[in-house]
Amino acid sequence: MAAFATLSDVLARYPSEATILAADETTRLRDDSRIEAALDDGTAEVRAILAARYTRDELDRIDDDSRAALRIYTTDIALYRVALSFGRSNERVKERYDVAIARLQAIAKGSAALTFDGPGGGGSGAAGEPAGAVSPNEAIVVANDRVLTRDRLRGW
Repeated sequence: MAAFATLSDVLARYPSEATILAADETTRLRDDSRIEAALDDGTAEVRAILAARYTRDELDRIDDDSRAALRIYTTDIALYRVALSFGRSNERVKERYDVAIARLQAIAKGSAALTFDGPGGGGSGAAGEPAGAVSPNEAIVVANDRVLTRDRLRGW
């Protein structure tokens, strides 16, 4: 399972907050292992929310735009988890976490969507179509061949 965000993503977006929130109590230096563990937890939380709508394979095929959005949400979730773990939470961190969770839930409900590399958003595809050839919101109808056709009724 690939993480949606990395330590370098966190440090690029929130360098001072990462240092303050993940500082070791004795050395006062940033503890990168705390952030990396929170990123793993954040990725698991994002995947758990999105599992209501997307399969694991679909989440592995998201395009760069969707990956960028999930990177933001995962970063905000991870910083909130670090802040909570060490009693350093503040309103800004909590607000960003709440927004990230709300947006992920909207995606899971279908009010918003992720986009994918390759054709379609997943699904098994109709007969003769490759897997992934169906968009996420497309209705699929599977039925037997028609019994009464013009060719079969010729001569009646």
